[in-house]
Amino acid sequence: MKRALALTAEEVQQNERENAAIARGLKQQDPELLDQLIETYQHRLMRYLMFLTNRRETAEDLFQEVWIRVLRRGSQYNGKARFDTWIFTIARNLVIDLSRKRTMASLDEMCEGGHDERPIEFAQDGPSPLEQFQGRENAAELAAVMLTLEPSYREVLTLRFHEEMSLEEIAAVTHAPLSTVKSRLYRGLASLKPKLMTLRTQGLDEKQRAGEQVGART
Repeated sequence: MKRALALTAEEVQQNERENAAIARGLKQQDPELLDQLIETYQHRLMRYLMFLTNRRETAEDLFQEVWIRVLRRGSQYNGKARFDTWIFTIARNLVIDLSRKRTMASLDEMCEGGHDERPIEFAQDGPSPLEQFQGRENAAELAAVMLTLEPSYREVLTLRFHEEMSLEEIAAVTHAPLSTVKSRLYRGLASLKPKLMTLRTQGLDEKQRAGEQVGART
């Protein structure tokens, strides 16, 4: 189970001990530790890369490169930050490097700040549109909708709701000011809401038609 957005003092201390142990293991180039880290983070890392690149083959190539970087530069990790924040930063930098080489224009705003970054305020009385769809049987449809968003919005939504990072941690991964992270989160949710509403309506219509067909046969 993934961590809650708000950690207790005991959980924070436990995370610090785990991060320190990872830092020691990486400095020693412990092969068993690397295997454990790959097993622990492979699905999350691959999902993040898929959402950034929208290409499975590219994501798989970058996935391998991330772990090569971890092996080569493990001594640079000091354990003061969460390990997943560090590894996602490596992954993001590799995506940006690749985008520059391949002139993937859709990713330019990831490293240049995008369009209007002024924060937008939305009422937060209930669950977000993304949270309303999490845990349901439409994960594939949700992923497809996420891929239609601008890359900078998609990235922040992935880190916030899939990886459950704080806004400060997202700012560290993306090298963006906190105000920019907030703006991308709010704008991403605003863009996502009508798409998910359409998806929900389509699902209800399909269920209604299926019920009518069953009723007609009985």
